[in-house]
Amino acid sequence: MRYITAAMTATAACLCMALPAAAEKLGLGEISRYLNSFETASGAFTQINDDGTISQGRILIKRPGRVRFEYQPPEDMLVVSNGDTVGIIDGKSNDGPQGYPLNRTPLSIILARNVDLTRARMVTGHSSDGKTTTVRAQDPEHPEYGSIDLVFTAAPTELRQWVINDSGGSRTTVILGDLDTGVRIGKDSFVIPGLGAIKRNNR
Repeated sequence: MRYITAAMTATAACLCMALPAAAEKLGLGEISRYLNSFETASGAFTQINDDGTISQGRILIKRPGRVRFEYQPPEDMLVVSNGDTVGIIDGKSNDGPQGYPLNRTPLSIILARNVDLTRARMVTGHSSDGKTTTVRAQDPEHPEYGSIDLVFTAAPTELRQWVINDSGGSRTTVILGDLDTGVRIGKDSFVIPGLGAIKRNNR
């Protein structure tokens, strides 16, 4: 799950240095409106895994429910959600492709058709450090599935990174480059290779 479940680095530090000296705390309604304002997005990402290793690549998003992480070499990795299942294809693994229900991962919160962070018990943390606003969200019906920390900048509101805190206790940080929204992305991008052979894990 570490490649899904998206340790600050110098990259994050540089990002913070580039931000304005102060920014007001974004409200949950404003953040929800921003996330609902686009259906598709693409951009570069840097991922910091729970073991401290760093991966880079490109992300494609098509809400609801679809996301694709294309990892750059030396990683031999592809992670794709088709709206129902998250498939992990790791060329270096001896276990073969793995699959997980999307609705059991915290990432499903921001991939929902209608994101509403004002729902009761969804947000368990909401803070600002003067430069960014951080929201910790979870599935209010299933907090055992883990949580996601979303980090936003203001003026304009933009998602800059997230941290997945999964049910196993591991943390994965995904730092986003500038996202291009409203881009055309074909359905083929969210087809999971070898879906029929994937070992589905329902944990």
